[in-house]
Amino acid sequence: MAQHKTHSEQLARANQAVTDTKHAQKDASYRLHYHFMAPTGWLNDPNGLIQYNGIYHLFYQFNPYSYDWGPMHWGHATSTDLVHWKHQPVALAPSEPYEYDEKKSEMGCFSGSAVMNGDIMTLFYTGHLEGHDPKEVQAIATSTDGIHFTKHPANPIINGSPEGISDEFRDPKVWKHGELWYMVVGTAVGGAGAIALYKSSNLIDWEYAGIAAKSDGTQGNMWECPDLFPLGDKYVLITSPMNTDRGKSTVMVGSMDYDKGIFIPESQREIDYGIDFYAAQTFKDAKGRRILIAWMDFPFTEFPSKTDKWSGAMTIPRELSLGKDGYVRSQPVPELTALRDKHTHFDKQILSEDETYPLYTDQLLQHSYELTCKWTLPKHKDHGKAGLHLRRSTDGSERITVSYDLATNEIIVDTTHAGELSHKAVNKARLLHKNDEVTFHIFVDTCSVEVFVNDGEAVLSTRIYPDLASNGIALYTEGIEAATACMDIWNLKSAEIS
Repeated sequence: MAQHKTHSEQLARANQAVTDTKHAQKDASYRLHYHFMAPTGWLNDPNGLIQYNGIYHLFYQFNPYSYDWGPMHWGHATSTDLVHWKHQPVALAPSEPYEYDEKKSEMGCFSGSAVMNGDIMTLFYTGHLEGHDPKEVQAIATSTDGIHFTKHPANPIINGSPEGISDEFRDPKVWKHGELWYMVVGTAVGGAGAIALYKSSNLIDWEYAGIAAKSDGTQGNMWECPDLFPLGDKYVLITSPMNTDRGKSTVMVGSMDYDKGIFIPESQREIDYGIDFYAAQTFKDAKGRRILIAWMDFPFTEFPSKTDKWSGAMTIPRELSLGKDGYVRSQPVPELTALRDKHTHFDKQILSEDETYPLYTDQLLQHSYELTCKWTLPKHKDHGKAGLHLRRSTDGSERITVSYDLATNEIIVDTTHAGELSHKAVNKARLLHKNDEVTFHIFVDTCSVEVFVNDGEAVLSTRIYPDLASNGIALYTEGIEAATACMDIWNLKSAEIS
């Protein structure tokens, strides 16, 4: 029988794997320029987002041994500005009987969160071991320097799901309210997605307080990566529901009754309507902002980057706010303006009906840029489209189309013609309000597009893999005359992740 390896031994092994393979990624195709990526291997959910002593910490689900999903570790990076990140040693590696079996691939330290308890940084995570009873438990690890973590001797602090709740029981999110700590865990009840609520006075001993929220039958059969937090004068619940056609990143706005231990939803939308957005997590920073980062990919899809032996990236950081209409808004953090380089401004452009107006040919623009564009639309029109073609080939056959459809009041991001390697999808987001102006704020990177509309009223994020030579931009109309009031484009510098 193989000798059991300690946590420190498993960490050393994982860090050596990173050292041995990260050099191969330097010139890999489609590596992003300003989005966070793991130094090598596989990345998925963001974990443990927190700021302490001026340092932002980003932990994430990580497989240092392969570009495929596998035994989950916690990768780690730090930043002073949410833009430039420094890779740190692997924070957590599977090593304990409730999370490690060398004969199984479906195991590891699954997703979770982080809190500061005085000067002690505490990570909460799910220990997962397929075939074990219980399959999923909740555990903690602590650190005094924010870099090196020790698993707690009391683990697992929650040894499996309560009676009547699914054994799909993972992704603890912890926060403090008053004198008590609270935790929500993603799970299911009777085949419907739900979150289990716990409370504690010391982060070690947890009391089950019941089901805080549950699917109405149309919101998925399991809720992953729950995040419950105050925003403005409301509470917000974000979940990643499984096996539903209604969306992948549900955001509910409502109220939290701590006495009864329940969240009461009042409205529901998607926090991001793009196909490549999952496992969003938020945290409150020292400025009082609620910052969100998500995995900019989606489970069960193929990743063309595997050809170069890497997989996965994070979205740009976004600041959340609550609109006067009671819905959540999401906008890029202003720190991203530090990446702006060469700037081009376009004055008003008037397009006739069914016109395509090229602004850039594919030789004149880099892959990574930020673009703002305000469209003025004809009044009293109930049909037609106006928008842009991005990453456009010289002949226009390859392109990503971002448009507003007057007939449906929808923003559309169409990757049907985005290249042979791209997932063919038509992403749609219906706007909350209809007016005669639509503003796009778009971030394009080597293999991604993130579209923010009308100050974050709707957001759509998707991965794309067009030919690297396809780099043109064109304005276009379909069935209407329209005008861009103004347009600005900035080339974006590399974030120089080290």
